[in-house]
Amino acid sequence: MSSYKSPMVEQESDVAQPTLGMNPKKFSMWLFLLSVVMIFASLTSGYIVRKSEGNWVDFELPPIFWVTTIILVLSSVTHHIAFYQAKKDNLDQVKGWMIITSLLGIGFLVTQFYAWVYLVGINVYFVGNNVAGSFLYVLTGLHALHLISAIIFVLIITVKTFQFKVHSKNILGIELSTTYWHFLDALWIYLFAFLLFFH
Repeated sequence: MSSYKSPMVEQESDVAQPTLGMNPKKFSMWLFLLSVVMIFASLTSGYIVRKSEGNWVDFELPPIFWVTTIILVLSSVTHHIAFYQAKKDNLDQVKGWMIITSLLGIGFLVTQFYAWVYLVGINVYFVGNNVAGSFLYVLTGLHALHLISAIIFVLIITVKTFQFKVHSKNILGIELSTTYWHFLDALWIYLFAFLLFFH
């Protein structure tokens, strides 16, 4: 049997297969973030449409939202410092800044809880005739759930740092955590600005 191979076959086999050009975990992260964007875009769009239909009871937004915003912005700064220190192999710095980030994240959740307490205090409930209140609970509650997952992510990376598994040669985990945290920070700023403008 002849062992002749067609030049065309050889050329096709030598052609590099196309790749995503991105780490699969990074690609998955961005797909996830895109899905979150779509969820909140649909919710805020629904908010505007529902408000235009009438039967909308206005009320004052919880003043503590300003505090929650400041806390989350600060936590984004501390997380970024931790990522920067990881690239420089300053692991003690990484541990400290990641712990501070997680504490600020928990602080954000606590202030969100007090925001809901404020809403109950002015008779705005999740279930009731006030559709505006229902939307507010859904938007802030869904964001809080995502932030809880981000805090868990931060704590996992912190534990790995104590195990010397986070360093300049292995920073993908903390990079993904930083990206997710910054995203949730930006998402909250968008939601707060949206509520200030459309509420």
